[in-house]
Amino acid sequence: MSGPLSLEPGDGHDTLALRLATPRPPRRRPRWALDDATLAIRLPGQGPDEEAVSTLAAELADAIGPAVHPYEVAALLEAEGLSASVIKERYGHPNLFSLATALYERVPRTFPEPPPAPDPWRPDTLRCLLRGVLFALPALAHLLTAPLWPLTRYAPVLIVAGIASWAWGQALGHRAHLRLVTGRREAAGTLFTGSLLGAAMATTLALTPGPDPLALAVAAGQSLYLAAAGVLLVLARERLLLAALSPLIAGAAVLPWWEPGPLARAGLPLLALLATLAAAGHVLWRGRTGPSAPHAPRTPVRASLPYGLFGLAAAVLVVLTGRQQPYAVIALTLSMGPAEWLLYRYRGWSVAALRGSATPGGFLLRSAGVLAGCLGAYLLLLLPAALLTGADPTTPLLLAATLWTALLLQAFGTAWPPALLCLAAAAAAGAVTALDLPPEPVVLPAVCAAAALCLAVCALRVLGRPSPHA
Repeated sequence: MSGPLSLEPGDGHDTLALRLATPRPPRRRPRWALDDATLAIRLPGQGPDEEAVSTLAAELADAIGPAVHPYEVAALLEAEGLSASVIKERYGHPNLFSLATALYERVPRTFPEPPPAPDPWRPDTLRCLLRGVLFALPALAHLLTAPLWPLTRYAPVLIVAGIASWAWGQALGHRAHLRLVTGRREAAGTLFTGSLLGAAMATTLALTPGPDPLALAVAAGQSLYLAAAGVLLVLARERLLLAALSPLIAGAAVLPWWEPGPLARAGLPLLALLATLAAAGHVLWRGRTGPSAPHAPRTPVRASLPYGLFGLAAAVLVVLTGRQQPYAVIALTLSMGPAEWLLYRYRGWSVAALRGSATPGGFLLRSAGVLAGCLGAYLLLLLPAALLTGADPTTPLLLAATLWTALLLQAFGTAWPPALLCLAAAAAAGAVTALDLPPEPVVLPAVCAAAALCLAVCALRVLGRPSPHA
């Protein structure tokens, strides 16, 4: 040996440490390895080295804390590369499991929060905004064709056809979404048959007062467009519908600077109608050529009935509001895009509230806050647009609250309560308006306020429980 030996006692009487006078050059080694300049010889039967075990426990505390059994600590030590000789000589334990048990007992249990899960209901903002614009773009056709025919004379025809198409479209859209679960071919077949029947039914109802060739053409065109647009919207082909409506957009854009003339005023809406029909036909044809789902379950037609009744009630309420404030209805139509976005946000925030709640009562309070926040945000967004119309914003805001809360309940499969409440509101307001009973101006906001309040209570009752969000 090339130098004198230094004999040093350890921390107890069970270790004899021989330190070399000239240590070897330092090299990288595990944190539990012995010092290169020290040879430690543990006397047999003297027990574990508590200081060394405590040091190792402090070093591995973050990894040992979440363990629920010493075997997990043993697996960790194996992964760290501790050999049986190191465990015996450095820490004084007879085997791996003995050291793992000691470490498990030394480190207190810690259970860190899991990383936040991705939001399964994150909305497509651009798509939602585009849908709101697409709901309002057909009004440009009336702007273009207004000088060609007396709009006031044929307004009842358009209103009746529009109400019938709205009600039918709501029911058909629900049934098509149910069929989409089984396959795209089945949904395409449902949409093809249902859209043709809906257009024929709406056109027939519009001609009930008496036959008129121009009224027939106008009602049929509107009904066919609404049927074809409904197909594209249900199948998420919004950009294709926007492209089909480009002739309307171009014609309306040049009106402030150029008079297109009767031919262009009539031809551009017709071109947009034909393009929409062609786009819907193309999408349906592609869907029908796909594979069929074997043994696809059939959903009863009556399951879509409440959605159709809600569409009927909503159309009547919107028409009654339009009689008093026509420009407010345009703002309400454009707001349907943000309304749909907030429906997705409600579902995502409700899931987050469920994860952050420890009791059903706590979740109920959080759910009420989410509902109030989403509904308040929607109304605050609609308020400036309603004020710009120069009319009283009370009725449009109450109607918007009614429709949004009803759509929220429908999104969770609760269809009959919103349908019946909206039907009752539409029937009361429609009867007072038709019979010209006093006080007519305040009846519509009153029934909308009552319906919105009842729907909010129903939403808290149904959606304030964890089960719908699990």
